[in-house]
Amino acid sequence: MRVALFTDTFPPQINGVSLTLRRLTQHLLKRGIACIVFAPDFPQQEESFDESIVRLRSFPLFFYPECRVAVPGYAEIEQSLRSFSPDLIHIATPFTMGWCGRRYALKHRIPMVASHHTHFDKYLAYYRLSFLSPWIWQYLRRFHEPCQRVFVPSVEAKQTLEQHGFSQVALWKRGVDTRLFNPRKENPHFKEKYGITERYLLLYVGRIAPEKEVDLLFRVMDRLPSPLREQTHWMFVGDGPMLAECKKKQTTRVTFTGYLKGEELAEAYASADGFVFPSRTETFGNVVLEALASGTPAIVAGEGGVKEIVRHGETGWVCTPGSPEAFVEAVVKLLTHPQQWEDMSFRAREYAVTQSWDAILDGLLEQYEQVVRAKAVPSSYLAERRVAP
Repeated sequence: MRVALFTDTFPPQINGVSLTLRRLTQHLLKRGIACIVFAPDFPQQEESFDESIVRLRSFPLFFYPECRVAVPGYAEIEQSLRSFSPDLIHIATPFTMGWCGRRYALKHRIPMVASHHTHFDKYLAYYRLSFLSPWIWQYLRRFHEPCQRVFVPSVEAKQTLEQHGFSQVALWKRGVDTRLFNPRKENPHFKEKYGITERYLLLYVGRIAPEKEVDLLFRVMDRLPSPLREQTHWMFVGDGPMLAECKKKQTTRVTFTGYLKGEELAEAYASADGFVFPSRTETFGNVVLEALASGTPAIVAGEGGVKEIVRHGETGWVCTPGSPEAFVEAVVKLLTHPQQWEDMSFRAREYAVTQSWDAILDGLLEQYEQVVRAKAVPSSYLAERRVAP
């Protein structure tokens, strides 16, 4: 089997989607499956890749510079695909790169699947654009209609898509690298490295952006009771459009590290006393599973895919979305009950080791094989294929 992947985000860009797709392509190669990736170019690309990658010219979004929009030349893509001769096209994002993959699949009658990684409609509310939600869903339905499968990472995401008229929705869950993210990565000198003197360390990993509700964390900080408030340090790992604003809000007991990856990130997870993640827009929440694998209990919002990862009262706490009081209560319980923390840490790790990437990705490959064998494309798109240039 030969797989072509189209995506608008891929390493060295750091986010949950790009890292998941890199994990997928590495697994394809591990299983002896040829793959080619079509993705935007990225400034200062230093990392080498085993995958065959076609980088297309792109530019940064003016309001979100860490995200890039590709300006693909279709002729170049078509030439590469003809040479590669894919058996399956996987579209990971419904933007410019995705349209190119969709166009080629329909024109050449190649089986096509897609993956839905982001609740775009939920993002709109944080940018005062909720009025666009009906149009977004109409667009997404139209884009994904010819796909033989649309993969989602959680039951919540599957139900959401089906409620909006999607068919052929299938689960592709997420795994975690339990060798990298491991309680043994705890560094007793970690806080010293960052000049942190407080007794407790709480961690957030993700984009510093409105849709992640990071502003709620600052309300939680202010509402923690004394002396716990003064004994707790908060660490934000990541970057995003709200970073400058957040830095102005708090200068003491808060550290912003920027992006961390690999061993540095694993060390941060394992050295923290708790992971706090207030986002309610996640289709899954890879960072939550990474925290659990590190033996760090997680406090999350009870909405979106994250609520399927954390077992309330066992591996962490699931809080009322948007409620600083609920998060304060969970933080207090987590930090003031050491025996319960030990039990949660053990159970968090115990759960995470059952989420093997190999097993999950092998399951995805089985679905790939089913689609390739069926080679079914909706008949309503026969005309579209005939007229495609």
